[in-house]
Amino acid sequence: MKTIMKLEDVTTVDQLTDFLSGTQAVAFSVLSDKDAGYRWIQGELVKFRYLTCSRQDKGVVIRYLVKVSGYSRQQLTRLIEQYRQTGALQRRQRTVRGFAQRYTPADIGLLAAMDERHDTPCGPAVKKLCERACAVFGQSEYTALAAISVSHLYNLRKSTPYTKLRRHIEKTRPTRSTIGERRKPRPLGQPGYIRIDTVHQGDLDGKKGVYHINAVDEVTQFEGVCTVEKISERYLLPALEQLLDTFPFQVLGFHSDNGSEYINRTVAALLEKLRIEFTKSRSRQSNDNALAESKNGAVVRKLFGYSHIPQRFAPLINDFNQQYLNPYINFHRPCFFPETRTDSQGKQRKVYRYETMMTPYDKLKSLPKAEDYLKPGVRFETLDTVAHQISDNQAADRLQKARQTLFRTIQGRTLKTG
Repeated sequence: MKTIMKLEDVTTVDQLTDFLSGTQAVAFSVLSDKDAGYRWIQGELVKFRYLTCSRQDKGVVIRYLVKVSGYSRQQLTRLIEQYRQTGALQRRQRTVRGFAQRYTPADIGLLAAMDERHDTPCGPAVKKLCERACAVFGQSEYTALAAISVSHLYNLRKSTPYTKLRRHIEKTRPTRSTIGERRKPRPLGQPGYIRIDTVHQGDLDGKKGVYHINAVDEVTQFEGVCTVEKISERYLLPALEQLLDTFPFQVLGFHSDNGSEYINRTVAALLEKLRIEFTKSRSRQSNDNALAESKNGAVVRKLFGYSHIPQRFAPLINDFNQQYLNPYINFHRPCFFPETRTDSQGKQRKVYRYETMMTPYDKLKSLPKAEDYLKPGVRFETLDTVAHQISDNQAADRLQKARQTLFRTIQGRTLKTG
């Protein structure tokens, strides 16, 4: 008959060896309570005089503790080291309170309101807006948010208080043409080389919607948006002339895709008359005009959406662009500006540093000899008045209020006339 020894009766290393080899049956139960487990391990170390055992016997004791306690060998090694240093085993309790709350519900409310009025831009842009609210416009309530990290800003956006507060492109067909030079613009750090693209505001029952003409300067990201009923010569040429007047500096280059609204002799004649260099992208390569394409999504689509807007509302929308949208994106909306770095193998890549983030107007002012690029009669003193007349948040509030009024007007008139 095989005898079963209780675990308490195992008192020597030889008995442990028999237990581990399976020649001696031993009754034991695994302890589920960690405090009791630590007390048991300490008692076993004392019972077998672990600190005075030979190296071979210590290995036997450790194998025994691993088998009975359920702990890994690495964890037991750490516990034995603690026992060696202090003579006792004690659990290291984790705090249950977590980190102290740094950002109050009021700060989260300010962040939600900031995102609401600025159409939820990227995290770095919101951080820059908070910094400008404090440093430029003296809004001290944004002090805490101005010091927030971008990663934690995204965490706050996922928080329950924030989510509770926030509840509530047609491309033209390319054509083969000798008009325009197929190459990348070469501004060499000088403003005035604009990228241009068209955004169509949807079809409905075979009827075309309005067209947004979006022009962006490559160096400063100064931007102008103009809305027209159609992209025929009758509507497009006045819109282009209006866009060229939007920029405070002289326009030197004009880069488009291969859409027939731009690649035609009428537009080419206008640009030739104004001595503006005309370049175009490669066919079916939208990345060649990536700056304009990105602004289409970040500005135009974010503001007007994708739904159909009847063509008869183009003048109304264009007035909104000139009075509210263009001043806001140029004087009050920060942008990333890439820096080109070349590695040891000669490969170039663009780096977007937060420290270089600023509004298009601030970027224009930061250029060496910036005054030399301004059009005759345009002065930075006048532009500074426009830039600091209202704060970024006030400009965003005006924009959102005007947009709501615009869409209510469009919806109301559409329901009446069909």
